[in-house]
Parts: sequence; C-alpha cells; structure tokens
Amino acid sequence: MSAVQETGTARHRGTGRRSVWLAAWPLTAVFMLSNAPTPMFVLWQQRIGFGTGTLTVVFASYIGGLLVALPVAGVLSDRYGRRTVLVPAVLSALLACLLYATAGSVAALIAARLLTGLAVGGAVAAGMAAVSDVGGPDRRRQASLAGSVAMGTGLATGPLLAGCAAQLLPAPTVTVFVAEAVLLLSALLVIRTLPQVRRDGGGSWLRLPSVPRPNRRDLLAGLAAYMPGMTGTSFLLALGPSMLADLLGTTNRIVAGGSAFVMFGASTAVQFFVSRWRPHRLLATATGATAAGMLLVILAVRASSIWLLLAAAVLAGIGQGMGQLGGFSLLNGRVPGPRLAEANAALSAWGYLFAGILPVGTGYLSDAKGIAFSSSLLGVVVAGAALVGMGFVVRLGRRG
Repeated sequence: MSAVQETGTARHRGTGRRSVWLAAWPLTAVFMLSNAPTPMFVLWQQRIGFGTGTLTVVFASYIGGLLVALPVAGVLSDRYGRRTVLVPAVLSALLACLLYATAGSVAALIAARLLTGLAVGGAVAAGMAAVSDVGGPDRRRQASLAGSVAMGTGLATGPLLAGCAAQLLPAPTVTVFVAEAVLLLSALLVIRTLPQVRRDGGGSWLRLPSVPRPNRRDLLAGLAAYMPGMTGTSFLLALGPSMLADLLGTTNRIVAGGSAFVMFGASTAVQFFVSRWRPHRLLATATGATAAGMLLVILAVRASSIWLLLAAAVLAGIGQGMGQLGGFSLLNGRVPGPRLAEANAALSAWGYLFAGILPVGTGYLSDAKGIAFSSSLLGVVVAGAALVGMGFVVRLGRRG
C-alpha cells in the first residue's frame, strides 16, 4: 500500500475549471521552448556552417535529453512530489535559453537541445500528473484535455513567435530567448501554487518507466498512435524548412515558423472538437490522419507543391494531437494515481524514441540521396507504422 501526502496548496485541488487550466501553464511555457529554435536553425547554419545531417543531430539531441529525463522524472515525481521535478525542469529550460542566446558552435546548440529535452521530460511526466492532481477524480477528462492542449499550444506558438522575431527584429536569437525566459519565470510562480502530492513507494528511482501489469495494453494502444504521430510531426519540424526551401526557394523564417504553427495549431484545435470521444476512437482516428499526412508528404515532394505540404502538416498535426490526447486520456483514466507520472513518462519516452531515430537517419540520407528520396522513404515507413497501429487499436477497442 502506498501512502499519499499533500502539502502546500493541495486544498485548492479540483476547485474549478480555471485552476486546472492555470496548472497547465508550465507545460505551455516549457513546450514553447522545445520548438522555438526551429526557425533559427537556418541562421545558425549560415553563421556556424553545418549540413542537413548535422542539423538533424542537433534537433534530435532534444530527444536524447528527454530519454535521460523520463526514466527518472516520473518515478521521482510520484515519490517526492510534482514540484520537486518541475522546478529543476524549468531551471534547465532557463539555462537552455542562455545557451541558445549565446550559441557560437554546434556543441553549444547540442547542449541547449539536451537541456531542453531534460526540461520537457520533467514537464511532461510531472506536469501532466500535476494537472490531474489539481483536477481531482471529478475532472479527469478536463485535466487530460488541459494538459494535452497546453503542450500543443506551446508547440504551435513557439516557432511562430520565433519566426516572426527572426525575420523582423534585430538580434533575433537573443530577443526570442530572453522573451522565453520571462515566460519560464512566470511558470515558476504557477508551480509554487501546485499541490505537492507525495506517494511513498518502494523500488529503484532509476528504471525504465512503465505501467502496472493490468495497464500494459493501455500503454501499447497509446503508443500505437502516439509513436507514428510524433515521428511525423518531428520529421516535418526538423526538415520542414529545408523542404520549403526546395519547394518555394525561400528561407523566410516567418514561413518556416508559420508552417510549424499550422501543424501544431491543428493538433491543438482538433482536441477541443474530439475531447468527448472515447480514447480508442481517438487513437484509431489519429493513426488514419497520420498515415494520410505522410502520404501527402510524398505527393507534395513529387509535385513540388507547397499546398500539399501544408495539407500534410495539418493532417500530421491532427494525428499527433489526437494520438497524444487519446494516449494520455487512456492512462489518466485507468492508471492508479501512485503510478500516473511514471505512466506518462513511459508513453512519452517510447513515443519520442521512435520520433528521434527515424528523422536523424532521414537527415543524413538527405545529404547523400536528396531530400525528395529520403522524405518519401520516411513517409512510407511512418504511414505503414500508423496503419499497423490502427489495426492493433481497433482490435483492442473491440475487446473493451
């Protein structure tokens, strides 16, 4: 049996809709940082000098940070409290802002991306659980929606604001990350108000994040949609500016940031329309949207069509958003509270692992074979994985 202790402002848990959405603000602030560098990579490539393969390594260093954080963050959050993990996560993000603002080498960018991954890993494990704590048993559906929408909002607005600043303002790499640092400081103020839920438990605090045995099928169902969905959006985020340069002949940072905004804006918006769907329906539909989006990527590259590429981004965003909401909703509704943060970490860790490996390989393949061939190949692989995932989710849904 595990004992549950609450300190700080735990008495405010479940007091209203506003408190649930406010508790999700740290997720938005941290996730804004995860994508804000995207429009800046063209500037850093010109200033420092590195190719597409190196670009995808820098981009995927973020995944490395996530995979370091997630095996620890979920267990620590469940055992020692959400704030114990969220505060160091935001401090890591602030240090990443400093490195981004002063970066003069590939090593500095890799370090900044690693720190960003550490921050996001802590935020997604502890932050999602904290929102659930605030919502309480009566607001589980709203808590899942608030946490997932907060993540999508950060992913969407970060690159758009950064792209506008990079195109229109002086010293954009400084301006953007100073502004982001201010938002992160405001997130610290919100974290101070969160309930410090502690659940005493045994076992090692350093282990692969997992779920209780009865919830393993729930985790696999979430991953069947979340893994291909995250891979599709990560691919378009990492190589989207290069694809736009090939299709449009432009390196305009507003266009690059705007395309990311469209993708993650679709991810966020769709969640409001489908928030009452059952998780298995969400997951099955998500895999279909992801598969369709990846097939449109192939057509866009072959036809050199920016409109097809934008349509692909919208579908990829819808697939990622619905898969994310469905996966977290399934876990939030079925996993016991003492293992909830660890379960969130497990979903994120495996999803981001898949999303990190394939785009890096595609980046190096682009240097050797060209972006048309490599993006088409990745599109086929991800679409195939999504369709296999659809079959798996439908079978599980029929079993209840």
